[in-house]
Amino acid sequence: MKLKFILSAALAMTAISAFAQADYQFTTIKENPVTSVKNQYRSGTCWCFSALSFIESEVLRTKGQTIDLSEMFVVGKSYHDRAIKYVRLDGNLRFSAGSSFGDVFHVMNDYGIVPQEAMPGFNYGTELPVHGELDAALLGYVDAIVKNPNRQLSTAWVKGFDGIVAAYFGEYPETFTVDGVEYTPKSYCEHIGFNMNDYVNLTSFTHHPFYEPFVIEVCDNWRWDSAYNLPIDELMQVMYNAIENGYTVAWGSDVSEKGFTRDGLAVVPVEKAKVTAGSDQEKWVGKADEQKEEVKADLPEEMTITQEMRQDGYDRKTTTDDHGMHIYGLAKDQNGNDYFIVKNSWGEAGKYKGIWYASDAFVRYKTLNIVVHKDALPKDIKKKLGIK
Repeated sequence: MKLKFILSAALAMTAISAFAQADYQFTTIKENPVTSVKNQYRSGTCWCFSALSFIESEVLRTKGQTIDLSEMFVVGKSYHDRAIKYVRLDGNLRFSAGSSFGDVFHVMNDYGIVPQEAMPGFNYGTELPVHGELDAALLGYVDAIVKNPNRQLSTAWVKGFDGIVAAYFGEYPETFTVDGVEYTPKSYCEHIGFNMNDYVNLTSFTHHPFYEPFVIEVCDNWRWDSAYNLPIDELMQVMYNAIENGYTVAWGSDVSEKGFTRDGLAVVPVEKAKVTAGSDQEKWVGKADEQKEEVKADLPEEMTITQEMRQDGYDRKTTTDDHGMHIYGLAKDQNGNDYFIVKNSWGEAGKYKGIWYASDAFVRYKTLNIVVHKDALPKDIKKKLGIK
């Protein structure tokens, strides 16, 4: 068992070392407009930052206007809805910072949206989101309500919950002015042209029938939204078709793989050991000079991803709903391999200042779900899903 572990570790370390040192050179093939990179910082709100980035690109696409939407307006309203559902279910629901793209769409549909300047959401002494204290306070509050020994809720508990949110984020603005025009959250949502029914949620797993919707069984999908199920080749076809035709994609993915690096790269390299003479270390990872020369010459080979591999990752929980991001372009490396250009929400981090390059193999393997405008779907796939 120990020898097997050492061999596995050596294989993995060789692959990791190779792609980490490889000199990737990217050429942009297609790049659709996006707004500036934001920073979710110390908060679990990637779902909100990425979905609003996606909506901001939709406004750029349809109106040619650059807007900056308030993440904390959405997060606060989401927490309000989640608290009510959590209490209704006697605490049998995950109550945490994590959520889904669909949550943003529901909030905008039900409550509207406001610009960032109308509700920055930083009433607690920092200039970037720091939500550990807030998350703990809200969870403690709803747990106390659930454990109420009288088993009869007061008429005040929801107001109490909203009061905690308001203390951190500020009050929700009833009206605000943009370019000399006064709006409410609902009228501003209409002004930017948002229609929840224009967007579709898509996924690809075999434990449910293809071409039918099902509820993705992950805890962050607390609203229990459904997604249309496509074979992975067709899901990838949707993504390429969207980017090539001027649309962008909200992308839910697993980023726990070592191939998702801090330096703007997302790949799934084949794990290979380089066998050489000499020390045991050289046997597994090669001599330093040889390794350096090797990675300069070639990019690491990537795994060939199958539908079965995707399902195995989901079933064994090696593929989970870690992170939401925003795909807006296509690129190729120097060997002609395809990559998606991804806007992250970690500020201007990494080699590409907040942008990641995710290989076709990585996206094919680690995509949990995507959201796109329904007109971004190829006509034949749209027909199979019964979408008009």
